[in-house]
Amino acid sequence: MRQASAVPFTVFVATGLLGLCFAWAAYAGGHFVLGGWIAAAALALAWVLAAAIKIASQWERAVVLRLGRFRALRGPGLFLIVPIVDSVPYWLDLRVMTTTFKAERTLTKDTVPVDVDAVLFWRVVDAERAALEVEDYQTAVAWAAQTALRDVIGKTELADMLEGREKISRELGRIIDERARPWGVDVISVELKDVLIPSGLEDAMSMQAQAERERQARIILGDSERQVAAKFQEAARTYADDPTAFHLRAMNMLYEGLKQNSTIVIVPSTAVETMNLGGLAGVTALGLETARSTPKPQGRAGAEPKRGIRPAA
Repeated sequence: MRQASAVPFTVFVATGLLGLCFAWAAYAGGHFVLGGWIAAAALALAWVLAAAIKIASQWERAVVLRLGRFRALRGPGLFLIVPIVDSVPYWLDLRVMTTTFKAERTLTKDTVPVDVDAVLFWRVVDAERAALEVEDYQTAVAWAAQTALRDVIGKTELADMLEGREKISRELGRIIDERARPWGVDVISVELKDVLIPSGLEDAMSMQAQAERERQARIILGDSERQVAAKFQEAARTYADDPTAFHLRAMNMLYEGLKQNSTIVIVPSTAVETMNLGGLAGVTALGLETARSTPKPQGRAGAEPKRGIRPAA
């Protein structure tokens, strides 16, 4: 809302008080009729000056009409008009304006009801046309934006609306700009704030997205297993061509198992013969040696720690 300037009121008060002072001086000198005329003239002059003085802010333009016909645009700053003859019906704001608008329960191209909230950024570039070509340019811009939004929604599918908000915003801004350009209004941009869909459809889309993610996860897992299998095949070909490497790998696996578990491991004789470790007795002795070399937690004070199981002679 525009705030009135205090300058006209100040001029009115100052002029009226000055005239009343002259009227009082005439009245004190015995000129009663003259004092009354001076007081009336001072008040009339104060009213004329207060009505003639207008001040427009830096971002404002005033539309001046003389006897109903357009005369000029005034502002910013101080300007004068002729009281009664001239009038200022419009004070236009040239700053960037924001208008929020929405489309409720509007069907998309694939017959899905949606609620869309958007905001429009615009400004007046031709104050004369904005004042003379349309009754209320702000209301006209708001209705043009809402109808354009409904038209765009009706021509767009739901998936495109959810994924291509930027494209829809540009298309919407172009349509609104074409409609508002004759009114002296320039559309800067349009932003979609929110797109609301029915809760049932939202749940179905969430399930669909979850299923798609699970499918992708399974595909990635299968591809990983295929790559691991290929590496195993490559390793098997390497071990097949180099038995020494295979024996070293087997002994390393046995050593790691004994080191971590610290217990006796009974290995099938076929595996022992493959690793050339000298039979089951050698494996057992190796396990006992590993168990003895690994420190064990102490029991109660004075009690002997438990012994490992010794193999029979």
